[in-house]
Amino acid sequence: MIDESGFMLQPLVRRTWAPRGQTPIQYSWDRHDRLSAIAALTLPPQRQRLGLYFQLHRHNIRTPEVMAFLRLIHQHLRRKFILVLDRYSAHRKAVRLLQEAGCDWLEVEWLPAYAPDLNPVEMVWNHSKYADLANFLPDDLNHLEGAVRASVGAMRQQGSRLRACFAYARLEL
Repeated sequence: MIDESGFMLQPLVRRTWAPRGQTPIQYSWDRHDRLSAIAALTLPPQRQRLGLYFQLHRHNIRTPEVMAFLRLIHQHLRRKFILVLDRYSAHRKAVRLLQEAGCDWLEVEWLPAYAPDLNPVEMVWNHSKYADLANFLPDDLNHLEGAVRASVGAMRQQGSRLRACFAYARLEL
């Protein structure tokens, strides 16, 4: 399963605690620079160890980036796989181009339209944004990129958290 998300220099402000009478003030950039991220959750046939793969880009993710990411996943898995994804235009075009190129290692299942709750990768983004990076104020894009890599990279080692992503989407493992 794959999905994309974006991370901005402006913090995602969440509730926080502070001493009475000392309202926390957060100064942030007035810039709208952003990182785009693409991630895949993999489920092997034995269902023993879930995988999480991701890439970060400093521009919007389009068809070439989706195709390159799928090829990297294939190189890592070294076998045919079933890809489950939403109907984002870059996804449709990437799949069509890969299939036209004769990629027999790819079988596709489409999620219903407007159903992000069925994609467990959405919970990876949710945890990263609303837990790990909530109220985080990066100095610049390099700082933001390091924080996102640390957040998503830490999830790779947390099998129980990845299983919870599937449970949230009501998918049995």
